[in-house]
Amino acid sequence: MKLSTKIFIGIFIVFFIASLVLGSYVFDGISFSKQGLSFNFSLLGYIGLAVIGISNVFGSILFFRFLKTQKLSRVVFFSTLPLSVVYGFSMFLISGISNFDGEVAQGVQKILNVSRTQKYNIVLWAIIITIVYLFALFLIYAFACRPVQKFEQIAHRLSDGLVREENFSIGSSKQFKNIEASLEKINYNYKAKENLVRQTDLEAQKFIPKQFLKFLGKTSITELELGNQVQKRATTLFCDITSAGKVSSTLSLEENFNFINSYLNVVSPIIRKYDGFVDKYLGDGILAVFPRPERAMECSKAICRAIEIKNKSHSSLPEVCIRISIHTGEVIFGVVGEEERKSPTIISDVVNLASKMQDINKLMGTKVIFSKSALNEMPTKYDFAYRFIGSVTAQDLDSESLFENLEVLPRKKRDRLVKLKNTFEQGVRDFTDGKYIKARDAFKQVLKYVSDDKASYVYFNTSCDKISIS
Repeated sequence: MKLSTKIFIGIFIVFFIASLVLGSYVFDGISFSKQGLSFNFSLLGYIGLAVIGISNVFGSILFFRFLKTQKLSRVVFFSTLPLSVVYGFSMFLISGISNFDGEVAQGVQKILNVSRTQKYNIVLWAIIITIVYLFALFLIYAFACRPVQKFEQIAHRLSDGLVREENFSIGSSKQFKNIEASLEKINYNYKAKENLVRQTDLEAQKFIPKQFLKFLGKTSITELELGNQVQKRATTLFCDITSAGKVSSTLSLEENFNFINSYLNVVSPIIRKYDGFVDKYLGDGILAVFPRPERAMECSKAICRAIEIKNKSHSSLPEVCIRISIHTGEVIFGVVGEEERKSPTIISDVVNLASKMQDINKLMGTKVIFSKSALNEMPTKYDFAYRFIGSVTAQDLDSESLFENLEVLPRKKRDRLVKLKNTFEQGVRDFTDGKYIKARDAFKQVLKYVSDDKASYVYFNTSCDKISIS
């Protein structure tokens, strides 16, 4: 029990006893006569009225504090009990007031305007008292059940996940304080679970890119089902760290692992920056997917620049070279595996061709090559320097023309190769047509001005071999 409650009980007892002592003086000051009710209080009568009033105030405070400690059913019962007693006693008096004798009874009859000959007023007063009683009951029930309405509202919002408050206020009774504590605990657990789901979703995006879900028309990994698939036109980008083998031989297993990851940490954010996503990490390489070929082309240039910067910052290690192949075609985005182990991936002949392109990329010593399919879907306003380097044929696919992106080369070398573009491309066409002597002379002319052009060197040596054989 609170200290304030104990103090209120002490004050109430004192004034209650005083009101019993001085009550007779109060009643003596009230007079009933045939003319009605009159008041003539003495000094002790006024003191008695004040004491009774104070006693009632503290009694009401204690009564409401008592109700706060009770359950809702008891709150309703105890709050309506005094009113029901008063109502019952009033109805008893009204029903028999016309039969009472004495000055008090006659005074009350005069005030209420009732008598043995005017009994219809008794019915009227009974109706009025009943209406007042019912209205008072309505107010009591509305006040007592208000916490239930608050609880209903909070529970509804909580079920929809709309509650963000840290603390709830339902009612002041002990029962509702316990309910408030339970709701706050539920809300806390809900928020914790929501944060965990959000964090899990963020972590899952590291394994299943958001763009992949977008291609499938999904918003969450929980929506992925085995067999989900959609066919769309997309651009694939293969990126390999070509000198990783040399680096690996000089490092321990742990150092090699960290070294490869350090380069992947450079490349992957650039891919996301240009609207792509990583479909697979292939050891020291990456298979990425882009919605448009021009974004993949811009990404390839950004990757080459970033790797050049990283090589300069790690001069103690062997230089790493990046080779990139870009191709555009129809791709199936889907979920493969089995129910206990699902894996989102892309399936397409485009991937097979892009992989074949990487072999040519390595053979020619080029940095970035792309297919004619990718070139055909470039915006007409997209201007960049490139050259035709030949064709490739993958299994069950038609021949695909390949081009080298010259924009990623040093400026001086790029400008020279741009001037020699027609000579180089004519040499490639002559080589394809079996005109090896003309091809040899064309590549010899290119090498005269750009001696480190490995693509021309490969074609030149191959042409010489063909001529010697024939």
